[in-house]
Amino acid sequence: MLASCLELVPSDPWQPAVLHAAGDFVVAYKPPGLSFHRDGETPGLVERVRDLYGAALWPVHRLDVITSGLLVLATSGEAASAFGERFAAREMDKLYLALSDRKPLKKQGLIAGGMAAGRGGNWRLTREAALFAKTRFVSLSVTPGLRLFALKPYTGRTHQLRVAMKSIAAPILGDARYGGSEADRGYLHATRLAFDWDDGAHAFHCPPCAGALFVSAECRAAQASLQTLQADWPD
Repeated sequence: MLASCLELVPSDPWQPAVLHAAGDFVVAYKPPGLSFHRDGETPGLVERVRDLYGAALWPVHRLDVITSGLLVLATSGEAASAFGERFAAREMDKLYLALSDRKPLKKQGLIAGGMAAGRGGNWRLTREAALFAKTRFVSLSVTPGLRLFALKPYTGRTHQLRVAMKSIAAPILGDARYGGSEADRGYLHATRLAFDWDDGAHAFHCPPCAGALFVSAECRAAQASLQTLQADWPD
């Protein structure tokens, strides 16, 4: 998959936005703290992006409440089905960035195992094959006591990256559900999305722009050091 990467940045990092519109899909930005679907009287991301776009949209994947960043919505049911097939075939290339204030058990490598439901909606990593999840990661120091992680999921399990980070003793900063330290947001961001479509290859990049630590000069420098990893990421 070769495509020039289009950088997309929302005007307000705390509000949803339509960042790119193509014939069969739109690329939207989700801010941290916003539910994907309606929560009681509060409209969720899908509803708000539909209002911004001004026409019907079909969700094809989702992001957790704490997660910010890029996601795709289809402009027709047919396109949604085609995206579903690509996700099932693992043909959607995704990259996430995360911060942790804990020392990981390892600084890079592969995190793989089964996913099992626990209490209160939590998940945990097991040695079983059921609901197999696979994530590759690399990390580097931002400042003493703060580390930046680039995470590439090969599967799309519920809470996969959050559980993966906890499994290496480095829960995501601000992710209270999985033991992360308190912060101004959950520091997980969907930064890159790439895929092949009928009209060719598409690649989109959105640098994290919400959260004091993500936008610090030190973290920006660390992000720049990790930007080239995705192109040659091992399978």
